[in-house]
Amino acid sequence: MQTRRLGNSDMDITRLGFGAWAIGGGGWQFAWGPQDDAKSIQAIRRAVERGIGWIDTAAVYGLGHSEELVAQALEGVSRRPYVFTKCGMVWDAQGRITRSLKADSIRRECEASLRRLKVDVIDLYQIHWPVESQAECDEGWSTMAALQREGKVRWIGVSNFDVRQLERIHRMAPVTSLQPRYSLIHRDIESTTLPFCERNGIGVIAYSPMASGLLTGKMTRERVEGFPRDDWRRHSADFQEPGLSRNLELAALLREVGRRLGCSPAEVALAWVLRHSAITGAIVGARSAEQVDGFVGAGDLRLSPDTLRDIEAHLQGASQGEAHA
Repeated sequence: MQTRRLGNSDMDITRLGFGAWAIGGGGWQFAWGPQDDAKSIQAIRRAVERGIGWIDTAAVYGLGHSEELVAQALEGVSRRPYVFTKCGMVWDAQGRITRSLKADSIRRECEASLRRLKVDVIDLYQIHWPVESQAECDEGWSTMAALQREGKVRWIGVSNFDVRQLERIHRMAPVTSLQPRYSLIHRDIESTTLPFCERNGIGVIAYSPMASGLLTGKMTRERVEGFPRDDWRRHSADFQEPGLSRNLELAALLREVGRRLGCSPAEVALAWVLRHSAITGAIVGARSAEQVDGFVGAGDLRLSPDTLRDIEAHLQGASQGEAHA
């Protein structure tokens, strides 16, 4: 699989990374429903076998469980991938989640992640979400830079920061990477965020490039209606009308494009994200080895100008239809 250099780091990462959000399992605020740990471990190992060179997780995924599974899956693996994780979302004994970028909180989180991941250093440590207090954001970023100097983490980045926030912290200490939401459904970062990152040498690793499963070609109304009670997508506007019909129509187009190209709709959706020059890589979640096999080809797939125009024409037509509705 092709690789690209991530921002100012020394890491050449594959165009696709394994996303470990869903494998955190059920029973917490942002769960995807129940998950079989054995299948999760198989999915991670299949991803590594198929050439995926990095795993993205977070302390909060499954309230620590995702990081523990990543460690189990990588035990004894000879060609070890990079491991990226995140901080800034903490939970209490009842599982209630809040955000904190206080120095002592981030340091506690870092030590806990090192233990759960069973590593001496984290390859990329990221602030998961900004907080309202600019002073606390500054404190959090200063702490991240200190952890890097101390050798606890190799490189530091952020997730879900806007351009104004990026500009401020980038002056304090270089930002290696940004992790934003980006897909055919959510394109708001194209106008300002991606150009800013490209100008300033900040790597971009897109999350939810298949819109949390909507663009895999396997999502149906029946499946949405059958989501487990603790699947966060039950409350997402993307999975409710009027958005659901529009998104399923887009998935049908990707299925047709994939049929013409001999690949899966998921691979088309991922290749579309990777087409942008500012995107270093895309995070793709999987809960089974079979799901990995269904998207891994996107790492080397390039969409032709004609195909890109067809997709863009569909999006513009859908947008105009909404405007006249």
